[in-house]
Order: sequence, then structure tokens, then C-alpha cells
Amino acid sequence: MAEIFTMWGNVIIATLLTVPAAVLAISHLTRGRARRAHPAPLRSAVADVGIVIGTAPWIWMILTPSSRRNTVEPVPFQVLIDLAAGPWQTAFVQVGGNLLVFAALGGLLPVRSARFTSLARIALIAALASTTVECLQYGLRLGRDSATDDVLVNTAGAVLAAVITRRWWAPVIPGRTVPR
Repeated sequence: MAEIFTMWGNVIIATLLTVPAAVLAISHLTRGRARRAHPAPLRSAVADVGIVIGTAPWIWMILTPSSRRNTVEPVPFQVLIDLAAGPWQTAFVQVGGNLLVFAALGGLLPVRSARFTSLARIALIAALASTTVECLQYGLRLGRDSATDDVLVNTAGAVLAAVITRRWWAPVIPGRTVPR
């Protein structure tokens, strides 16, 4: 645990310090949306702020430069197989962290808007976002590992989070029922 705080303490502290600002942002967004007769001002405000607060720290960590060489592993499941052969603690941290990278995005997008109440859409959005991050890691020469497995596990985390939040998804309004 001390090693994690040594590596990522600044990210953890910065994230915790943003919580009061997040509460203020939710309050401000909710009031503004209520004035404009938004159908779910609080739900959408919490989702918007939650997506940012829940995703930004992970992106910060992923895009933090390392002193190692850049590596690319395009073969699906190779990194996961290698992790399974190593210490369980390493596998737990790596897989657990990758599951959480886009969990807030996947869990809260369908809460935010009915346009995203499809697991296939969530998977597509998460896969595109994850692929973008992996390309940035490689292209910016950050000394990080870019792997197909990261995209797969990031996407799985977003979809799992969407399944968990399903009961709170924005309702889909049947076509032609909204007056023009």
C-alpha cells in the first residue's frame, strides 16, 4: 500500500481535493438545468461530474511518463496470460486498475442519457476511448506498455459498470410520444 501511495499519492490527494469542487459543480449544474426544465437535472449533473471525477485520475496515471521503454503487445490475452503466471498481487492490481479506468464512464453514461442505454454502445465508446489512450501512451513515448489486453479489460470494466448501474439508467422515451 505504501508503494502505491509513493507512486500515485499526488493523484490520490488531488482527486480527494476535487470532491468539494465536484459537489459545487453538481449543485450549480442542477440549478441551471432545473431552470431550463431539464427532465432530470440532478441525475444528469451527478453523472456528468461523476464521469469526469471517476475517469480523469486514471487517465492522469496512465499518461504519466515512466523511465521504462515503450512496449507494444498487440496479441490479445498475452499480457493476461503473463499476469496469471506471476504473483497474484500484481495481477490483482493490473487487472483491477484496468477494469476501473473507464468504469465511471461506462456506469454513468447511460444514467446521463437514454442515448447510451445500450451495452454495445457503452462497449464501443469505452473501446474507442481506451484505444485512444493506448495510442497516446505509445505516440507520446511515455515509457508505458500499450497492449490490446488493456483495451479489452478497460472495455469490460465499462460494460460491467453499466450493468451495475442499469436500474438507474435514463428512461427511453418511446418514439412519437413527445409533443413537437
